[in-house]
Amino acid sequence: MSRILIIEDEDVIRGALRRLLERHGHQVSDAPSIEDAPDPAAHDLILCDLRLPGRPGTEIMSLAPGVPVIIMTSYASVSSAVEAMKQGAADYIAKPFEHDELLLLIQRVLEKGLQARRARALQKDVERAFPIEGMIGHSEAMRAVCSRIKRVAPTDATVLILGESGTGKELAARAVHRQSPRAEAPFVAFNCAAVPSQAVETELFGQGHEAGLLQQAQDGTLFLDEIGELPLPAQARLLRLMETPAEGERPPVRIIAATHRDLRRQVQARQFRSDLYFRLRVVELTLPPLRERGDDVIELAIFLLDRHAAQLGRPDIGLGRDALTAIRRYRWPGNVRELSNAIERAVILCEGDTITPDLLAIDHQVDGGPHPGVEGQLSLEEYFRTFVLEHQDHMTETELAQALGISRKTLWERRQRYGLPRKRK
Repeated sequence: MSRILIIEDEDVIRGALRRLLERHGHQVSDAPSIEDAPDPAAHDLILCDLRLPGRPGTEIMSLAPGVPVIIMTSYASVSSAVEAMKQGAADYIAKPFEHDELLLLIQRVLEKGLQARRARALQKDVERAFPIEGMIGHSEAMRAVCSRIKRVAPTDATVLILGESGTGKELAARAVHRQSPRAEAPFVAFNCAAVPSQAVETELFGQGHEAGLLQQAQDGTLFLDEIGELPLPAQARLLRLMETPAEGERPPVRIIAATHRDLRRQVQARQFRSDLYFRLRVVELTLPPLRERGDDVIELAIFLLDRHAAQLGRPDIGLGRDALTAIRRYRWPGNVRELSNAIERAVILCEGDTITPDLLAIDHQVDGGPHPGVEGQLSLEEYFRTFVLEHQDHMTETELAQALGISRKTLWERRQRYGLPRKRK
């Protein structure tokens, strides 16, 4: 039962509307003017005439923020409809109207209002559970990341995000953007490794009358993923663009960069400009690998299961105890991306209502090997060679690329560079 307030100065119309709505199960209050109306904020919907004695009907919206208002008027015109909607009316109906037309409109507005209230309640729950939107986990490492994001987001400082492939670097960049004063402006993401080196400058800076990504991100944020792959000529142009603005001037674009590479080594090897490196790392944000986040992996697995199950129409599916144990024990070299892929695959293949360890298809041979960046055991090239040679016989190119956290194009390029062409079967 919905509580509806009718504000209409004509007694006959007001009485007819009251009887109509009560017959359809609504609890109805009514008044001839805004001044005489009972507490507007205590209702689920307000049906209000535009022209009333005393104050105009549109003023009811300021007295009941959050309560949807349908404006009625005998003076139907485009201008009055537009003005009512601009001031916050949920909808507009012109007299005379059919009863069925009004009832359908009321039902639609009430359902939309209910959905909005549910969304607000869900958002509050999410914000309480995860203070940084999308950043899930309560480990000490993730609390430190969220704390730093909160501190740096309100500024225009350049941010360099470090972390292994699959740790959620773009997610962190989007979190910085959403909490910044630029949140309403564009967030533009560009993977420096996904475009041939000769085309990078055109993509970023444009050519002729064609706008580049920097122009598309005007007043917003440009996220440069895999910044270590940016060719040297493009590095020089980016550095010129990032020259310190005059005092008090706001940079036209905020730059956030990310990489899984060791940029300091690239600087020493003269593969990356030192001046650009120092300009990028005004604030450094390091995302921990999943194996260092303790029980966060369980929290993430449940979150990802809910998301994939909803997308695939399997809301009744759950993770068995053995599956949760396997998830917690595995080291996840592909990090959150690998976990997400494993959960999605398990949801697709599960024939019952419980996911078992075999459906996760966790390869403990991969898990048992060294991880890039761990205690300097393997260089990135050595890790790439070892991984590809061990798994190319039973993994497709797409699966290899996903496990390594790179695109198929980058996989092909590295195969050529390291002399590991795919053998034809």
